Amino acid sequence: MTPTATERNRPRWRSEDPALGWVGAICLAALAFFLRRWHLGTPHQFSFDETYYAKDAWSLLNHGYVLKYVDDADKTILNGNVLGLWQDDPSMIVHPEVGKWLIALGIKAWGMDPTGWRMASAIVGSLMVLVMCRFVRRVTGSTVLGLVAGLLLSIDGLQLVLSRLALLDIFLAFFILCGVHCVVADRQWLRDRLASGRHGRALGLWRPWLLLGGIMFGLACGTKWSAAYTLAVFGLLAWLWSAGARRAFGQKRPLLRSIFLDGAPAFLALVGVALVTYVVSWTGWLIHADAYEQTLSNTQYTTYGGGEQWPTATEPDAEGLGEVTQSLRSLWHYHHDVYAFHSHFLNDSTHIYASKPSTWLLMGRPVGVDAQTDIQPGSQGCDAPSGSTCIRQILLLGNPVIWWGGCLAMIASLLLWIGARDWRHGIAVVGLASTWLPWFLYDDRPIFFFYAIACLPFMVLSIALAMGHLIGTSDVPTPRRTFGVVVAGSYTVLALIAFAWFWPIWTDVLLTKSEWDARIWFRRWI
Repeated sequence: MTPTATERNRPRWRSEDPALGWVGAICLAALAFFLRRWHLGTPHQFSFDETYYAKDAWSLLNHGYVLKYVDDADKTILNGNVLGLWQDDPSMIVHPEVGKWLIALGIKAWGMDPTGWRMASAIVGSLMVLVMCRFVRRVTGSTVLGLVAGLLLSIDGLQLVLSRLALLDIFLAFFILCGVHCVVADRQWLRDRLASGRHGRALGLWRPWLLLGGIMFGLACGTKWSAAYTLAVFGLLAWLWSAGARRAFGQKRPLLRSIFLDGAPAFLALVGVALVTYVVSWTGWLIHADAYEQTLSNTQYTTYGGGEQWPTATEPDAEGLGEVTQSLRSLWHYHHDVYAFHSHFLNDSTHIYASKPSTWLLMGRPVGVDAQTDIQPGSQGCDAPSGSTCIRQILLLGNPVIWWGGCLAMIASLLLWIGARDWRHGIAVVGLASTWLPWFLYDDRPIFFFYAIACLPFMVLSIALAMGHLIGTSDVPTPRRTFGVVVAGSYTVLALIAFAWFWPIWTDVLLTKSEWDARIWFRRWI
């Protein structure tokens, strides 16, 4: 098979066997799944916001939309009674439904219990490791760097814990990573087409990687709206890359040409397809829009937008296409209410684990998901000395070696992107900026460190790129290459040691008070 232009221009050391890359990535994903599946059903309770998402998923599975629950529903479910839990009125859910539908699939396959409602997160978190391997390999051309990146992602504590909980953020991070991967793949696809002369004058409406990216970004937005920022900036980046490719291949007026030949198709493929995907993800809600309209007409539902009724609540039911239009209008009004909830209602609330985005990358304030304190000696196997106790805890805390090392690597990426105009570092910088900086607009309400899980793949990419620079591109042994291999290898081993050290406070393992204290390095980690 004739190599592509991209492959011909790669140094020899980067042309590793593709089969090895896939086998290694699959093995890493399997290992990640084993770690995430281990004792997945413990603790046997609703941990943190699982009480919302697991029950919403169960309602989606049984009714197609989310109903309000009876009192003491959590206790009833944990006691094994999972039927007859709902009231008659629909519930005001404040996040889109894709993540909850995925949780529902896990419940469908494994049952309405902690293992069932956490299984989808474990699977998606493991697949995220696989995608990370392939993403970094695509960016760097190195199978080794791709596998190292996948390993680092798999041994991060924040990614691990979120893969063991029925929360939405692991799904958000997964779909964002997939969407960005597709945009990067489109960059290479377009350059190969231009190099072969097959795409110079065509309109380029067929951009398969961008179409797939639009689906991924639509699913990301269908999990949490914050993905819209990443969609916007990488859509712009895709167009700029296209213009740069046309300039590199000597086309006249590349920027103007790219506006019409690449900008419009890219917008349709990314934003248009993402919008369609997003609306389709609300199908269950749309089918039952009349339930929300009926509730409003009975004045049992107060909107967060000021208490007014939706216009569709007082309209007679339509039929056919008119009914579809009416349901879509109701969905629009519903989104207005959800936006008002996030913008105004939450401003007056507080939370003990809330933190400012400025502290996230340094892990200034992790989130305690579950804790059993003051376990007495002799209870639950506690072997603490007399006068002391044992503790079980699940803490949403990243691997310090990865997060703090990622901050240093990201500074290098910023300098290399601006100074050396290395597009690969631009992916890391823009990815981090689009998943982190928008949260500064909302730091007047309770937001949490674990939202930064969407930043993590870009920090890992930056680390992998830094390793690549240290090692160099030549296979010839040199003191510089030896130094780079030693530094990169030592860093990876240090991350593995940190993973083993913090494992107990990520997975609810019993520790003595002194063992727990040794892992809580800062007061704000309590």
